[in-house]
Parts: sequence; structure tokens; C-alpha cells
Amino acid sequence: MKTVFINPERCIGCLQCELACAVEHSESKDETLAFLETPVPRKRVHVQGGPLPTFAFPNRCRHCDPAPCLQVCPTGAISRDEEHALVLIDAKKCIGCAMCAVVCPFDVVTFHPLAEGPALHVNVAVKCDGCVERVSRSDTPACVEVCKVDALVFGELNDLVAAGRVRETGAVLAAAGCSPTVTPDGDPLALWHAWGSAEVAAARAASARAQRADGVSDGRTVTAPRVDNGGGPQ
Repeated sequence: MKTVFINPERCIGCLQCELACAVEHSESKDETLAFLETPVPRKRVHVQGGPLPTFAFPNRCRHCDPAPCLQVCPTGAISRDEEHALVLIDAKKCIGCAMCAVVCPFDVVTFHPLAEGPALHVNVAVKCDGCVERVSRSDTPACVEVCKVDALVFGELNDLVAAGRVRETGAVLAAAGCSPTVTPDGDPLALWHAWGSAEVAAARAASARAQRADGVSDGRTVTAPRVDNGGGPQ
């Protein structure tokens, strides 16, 4: 089955996927008119902040199998499209109980009024539907179509995972080729040993200074212990 795969390391937080998603789920399908509609069309993909200020993550429904949201829905509003392996919500059956949001492991369910809902003032569950209409006519999902950095890609899951492994392996090999792991003297731990010796020497020197300061404050002369610093000045 084809699916949308996320490459979070490529996301630049441009929000084009959010805009394309909202327009795709509008009545007009026109970005100049969509946000004049009532109710306003809602995005199904959510770009969230990453672990660093320069990172972002395009979060979307994973269409789990089995899907916790489908299992807990009390009205049967959530079902699975077996042809495309997509978990879909029938807005007219949704009562807004939020059970689906409680059990969703990816926090992708929001609640808004929809044009296809029971009423324009009633909030219903909203989440990614995989652009099922586009996929049915062999098009790619809207978010993938507008993503210029391949943070969102569409294809067979196994092929996408394999391509990701090849890319990550290449990056690791490139980094290994640029950074020698063995020092010239042949000891791969030489730098760690040197760092440990320097830390011990610094601790001994600090202790000696503290003892010397205590002797001066008491009016006594204290001879500081000899510090072995590898042959340097004492």
C-alpha cells in the first residue's frame, strides 16, 4: 500500500503543506477563495516545533492498523478504507466526544465545524484522510505535491523505508571517511586518556592551591605538595 512517509530531518517549517491541505479540503479548491468560506476549511497536517529552533516536524495521521481511534469510536463514525488503507471519519456521525483524540498516540485529531458536518456550529473530529479523493484518481496527496524538500514523500512503504536506510547509511559512511577514528600513535583511546590525565592534574593543582590559601589565612607557612604535571614547570 502507498502511504505518506515523513523525513523530519528535511522539514524547514515553511507551512506549505498546511496551506495545501486546507485548500484541498475546501469547497472552492482555490487558495484565494477558500478562507472566505463558512466554515473555514481546516488543515489536517500540523507542522510542529522540533527539538532545536531550526527543526520542524510535519505531524499527520499514520492511519494505524489496528487504529485505536476506530476501536473506541462509540458511533461508528471512524472506519477504514481497505482499498487505500486509510482511516476515515464520517463527520455526520461524529458527536464530538473526543474519545479518538484521547487514544491517538500521535496527537493528530482536532475539533472544528465542517461544511460536511451535522451543522455549521457543531465541532466534529478532524484529521488527515490521506487525500483519499486524490489518491483514488492516482494523484499524490496535496501535502506531498507542494513539499519542495521531500520532507513528505508518497510511495510504497517498504520502498520508502529502504531508501531512507540507504540515505542514512551513506551519511554515516561519509562522516566516518572524514573523521579518523584512530590517532597517529595507534591508540584509539589516547585522547580520552589524555583528557583524564589533564582532569586529574587540574584537580590536584586546585587542592594544592586551597591548602596553601588555608596556611596563609592561619598565619602558618604550608609547603604545597609537589604536583606531577608531566615534566612541565612546577
